[in-house]
Amino acid sequence: MGKLQNRVAIVTGAGQGIGKAIALALAKEGAKVVVSDITDLIFDVAKEIEALGSEALPIKCDVTNPNDVNKMVKTTLEKFNRIDILVNNAGIYPFKPFIEMSEGEWDKVLNVNLKGVFNCTKAVVPKMVEQRYGKIINISSIAGAVVGFPQLAHYSASKAGIIGFTRALALELAPYGINVNAVAPGPIETPGTKILGKETLESFIKTIPLGRMGKPEDVANLVVFLASDDSSFITGQYIVCDGGYTLP
Repeated sequence: MGKLQNRVAIVTGAGQGIGKAIALALAKEGAKVVVSDITDLIFDVAKEIEALGSEALPIKCDVTNPNDVNKMVKTTLEKFNRIDILVNNAGIYPFKPFIEMSEGEWDKVLNVNLKGVFNCTKAVVPKMVEQRYGKIINISSIAGAVVGFPQLAHYSASKAGIIGFTRALALELAPYGINVNAVAPGPIETPGTKILGKETLESFIKTIPLGRMGKPEDVANLVVFLASDDSSFITGQYIVCDGGYTLP
């Protein structure tokens, strides 16, 4: 029996990278996982989950589209009749100097990274309130939450916004037995970080006290803790997972 046996989880941005690792980690602990993303990669992730002996429901969903999100939640409830865990992981981080950044580029990042969190949370909260139980885990970042990075003003603003949202929502939902927390990953090896190039990644590693890049599984293990009843007295917090990178 895993610590999430019979729990139902929705993971957004679960097609690859951190989201995929989170979906697999939740499944290993017995959760039934809705694998959500805009790409067909979700179907491969669902097969991996089923190979672990857990149930998976792949649903293509654009988190910026409330109709898509509401349809995803409706389909989840029709199949599983409950939603215990929501992991708001979907996000994008296109590098762009602020001076060259258009309003459209700003809006796109905020829509996916922050409004997407709003849309998904808004859709699942009524069921969690009815159940008087729920775990909402928002994936933020050290960018914005702890430090700044050049060419990521839009991304940093969105991820800092997630922290504020997490704190306020935790207070509102606490009376219903719903925990709301955030994770702020640091440098993690994902398909997205590979675009930085080997040289940049090696320079990152030199500044990480633990001497390595993080793995998606490092974040996933933390999410499992926050999704389980082991963290039942923790809410409104953000936990940094960065190998000591942001320590002074």
